[in-house]
Amino acid sequence: MSIRMESGTVDTNRDIEVFSNVKQLPGEHRTTTGDTISQGYLDRQAASESNARSYPRKLPFALAQAKGIYIKDVDGNVYYDCLSGAGAIALGHNHTVVQDAIRTELDNNLPMLTLDITTPIKEEFVKEILSCFPEEFAKNAKVQFCGPSGADAVEAAIKLVKIATGRRSMAAFHGGYHGMTHGALSMMGNLGSKNLIPGLMSDVHFLPFPYNYRSPMGDVGVDPDVACSNYIDTVLTDDESGVTKPAGIIVEAVQGEGGKIPAPDAWMVRLRKITKEQGIPLIIDEIQSGLGRTGKMFAFEHSGIIPDVVVLSKAIGGAQPLAVVVYNKELDVWGPGAHAGTFRGNQLGMAAGIATIKFIKENKLADNAAKMGELFKTLLSGIQADTKCIGDIRGRGLMLGVEIVNPLSGILQSGKPERFEKLARRIQFECFSRGLIIEIGGRQSSVLRFLPPLIITEEQVKHICSIFKEAVIAAEDTMMVSPN
Repeated sequence: MSIRMESGTVDTNRDIEVFSNVKQLPGEHRTTTGDTISQGYLDRQAASESNARSYPRKLPFALAQAKGIYIKDVDGNVYYDCLSGAGAIALGHNHTVVQDAIRTELDNNLPMLTLDITTPIKEEFVKEILSCFPEEFAKNAKVQFCGPSGADAVEAAIKLVKIATGRRSMAAFHGGYHGMTHGALSMMGNLGSKNLIPGLMSDVHFLPFPYNYRSPMGDVGVDPDVACSNYIDTVLTDDESGVTKPAGIIVEAVQGEGGKIPAPDAWMVRLRKITKEQGIPLIIDEIQSGLGRTGKMFAFEHSGIIPDVVVLSKAIGGAQPLAVVVYNKELDVWGPGAHAGTFRGNQLGMAAGIATIKFIKENKLADNAAKMGELFKTLLSGIQADTKCIGDIRGRGLMLGVEIVNPLSGILQSGKPERFEKLARRIQFECFSRGLIIEIGGRQSSVLRFLPPLIITEEQVKHICSIFKEAVIAAEDTMMVSPN
């Protein structure tokens, strides 16, 4: 089976051939109407599920099957999945090595849930996860298994550093995202999720993140990353800053939900230097960026720093629920039961995680992520030159963002054309109608985000970008108008 492209045909790696009842392949324009099987599912979901559901509002379909980078809805339409479970599905859907690991667990009647009692699978998982880190970090590291979500790992990390330092405050960054539980939400940059919730965790101080396309420090005559680190240094050393020394500082080396903004390597080095000098544990949130997504096993490795704490989830469980905190043993002063969770002993997640980690390492998928990420950037830059609304293309590896702007409005934000949320949402819809799933994020929901699985091929990247170009042009034709 093949897919038509401008340059010819592309082998689909036979993943689509596992599907039955395929009506349209990715890239074939489909008409979205209310008279579909999916719509019936959506209507019933709206009647029975919480109003807090989000993805079905932007991606109005019901899923039937998934394989590799492809998913199929109940109407028989096939899509490229560049959401990948918000980055959790590192090897694509239903990868053979993950399926085999789960089957082995089931066939051998191994325990599925063990609380924090150890097992041979758990011991192997710890060995594999530590093998992914730089030796300087791994040799002094301990692992805390948490509840099944990344947010729970963040909550555990907060407890860890507060107990270890005896301090009460935390520091986080503008644009940061660390989960939706109470403490994690308190350290989130986005106000839309926080404004309606009274009594969030107190003593959280927010610092500027070097968002170089729109500098948070304004025009101060130096590079934004230098200005940001100078400000942080001042806040932490000035005895009149009003900010008590934090128990920890949490940061994403590539901001995910905040708009796929990579931290400059030099800034990360300065941040590490500042935190070391001040005796402040540095927590790196690798929940979305970990296990090869940015072109290295962990995003912090691009800068060469060694953190004190790393929080992990998503890909480490091979798409099964699993979360851990990996930290310097000097912080291991909390007592038994200081953090727990029934599902921290998820053996299926550990088995699937072992298989995923081994496959990523053995097949050098971090290198593939770096290579495919550069191809994405090159092709997206070409689309930027041929269209009007792409303000910035950024990211690392297969963690990419495209910021949508309206240069015709005459309005500037931080010296750049204004963000254009409505157009970004229209582009997302045009992508969806052509068989491409991407997500939106960033400030004013103006950033289109690409998180394809690490197994993506060059041919698939090219086809995805050709679909994206069609979607951008169609959306611009519909919505891009001058105020004059």
